[in-house]
Amino acid sequence: MRNFIKLLDVVALKVDLPEYNLWRGQVGTVVEILAGGAAFEVEFSDRNGRTYESLGLRPDQIMVLHYDLKVARNI
Repeated sequence: MRNFIKLLDVVALKVDLPEYNLWRGQVGTVVEILAGGAAFEVEFSDRNGRTYESLGLRPDQIMVLHYDLKVARNI
């Protein structure tokens, strides 16, 4: 089953991007679908909601994060 990336999905970087001061594991939000899903504009924000980087990324550079309410209730 293929996991499709959608607008407003929360994603994590799978790669380091030192030229943008972004590192594997950093979390961002998909704010635009580019080239029919061949790339995605991902916005990275600080704890106050201020964007510090926004760039286009390929699907192989990011992974969608999922929140499972059932698991969260058992923590």
